[in-house]
Amino acid sequence: MKVLVTGAGGQVGQALQKLAPSCGIDIIALDRQALDITDQSVVRERVREHSPEVVINAAAYTAVDKAEEEVEAAFAINAQGAENLALACAASDIPFLHISTDFVFDGKKEGAYLEDDTAAPLSVYGKSKAEGELRIAAVSQKYIILRTAWVFGGAQNFVSTMLRLAKSHKELNIVDDQIGGPTASDNIAASLLKIAKQVQKAEFQSWGVFHYCGAPAVTWYGFAKTIFEHCADAPVVNPIPTEDYPVPAERPKNSVLDCGKIKQVFGIDQPDWQKALSGILGK
Repeated sequence: MKVLVTGAGGQVGQALQKLAPSCGIDIIALDRQALDITDQSVVRERVREHSPEVVINAAAYTAVDKAEEEVEAAFAINAQGAENLALACAASDIPFLHISTDFVFDGKKEGAYLEDDTAAPLSVYGKSKAEGELRIAAVSQKYIILRTAWVFGGAQNFVSTMLRLAKSHKELNIVDDQIGGPTASDNIAASLLKIAKQVQKAEFQSWGVFHYCGAPAVTWYGFAKTIFEHCADAPVVNPIPTEDYPVPAERPKNSVLDCGKIKQVFGIDQPDWQKALSGILGK
C-alpha cells in the first residue's frame, strides 16, 4: 500500500515514516521543500505523479501565537493548503486524511467535545484550522478529519520545552486552568496508518470528523508535574491561572475531546499519554 504524506518534517510526519514499514505501508514523504501545499497546480501534479492510494496531510502552520500576526500565512497553509490537497485527492478518487485540532473549539463547554459540537475558535490558528475543515468537507466526499490535541514526541513541543527549561530554571509557573488530553505523535501516526488501511476497503462509508487524544485529561500544570517526575533535578512547579501568563493567542480552557466515535468505527482505543511519555523519556 502506498501513502503520500505531506509535512514530513513535523512531529506526526516523522512518526508516520518511522512506523509505516512495520505496517506494510510504503510512505512517500514530502516536506515543505518538496511540496508547497499552498500551490494548487503543484499539489495536483505531485498527487498525479506519485499515484498514492491514500494521502495524509500532516502539514500545518502551528505557531499559535505567531499566527495572530501572520494571518495570511496561517490561512494559506491550514485552509487553502488543506483545500488544495482535498481537491487533488477528489480529482483522483483518493481518500484524504487530514489532521486538525482541539483549537477549533472555544473551550466553554462542560465535558468532552463531540465531533458535531459547533466550532467556535478563539485564535487565528484555530480559525484557520476550522476553515480548513469546512473547505475539505465542501470539495471532498472521501475524507477523514482527525482532530487531536497537545501533540508531543517530536523536536519542539511542550515536553521538550519543559525539559529545556528544567536545565536553566529552579522554579516554573505553569497554567493550571486549561485542561486537555496530551497526545503522543507516535500514537497519532499509528492511528492514521490504521485508518488508511480501513478506508481502502470498498465497503467503507464512515467518512467525516473523528476525535483522538490522550487520556486521562490533565492541565498543563499537571502535565508538567508528570514530565518532571522523569527528571533527576526537577524545578519547583507552581500552578497559575491563564490570566497570569498572557500570550497573544487566546487558548480554550477545555480541550478535552470525546474519543468514542473513533473506537466505534475504527476500533482505535484512546491512548494513555502517561505511558507514551514514559516510553519517550526512557522510564
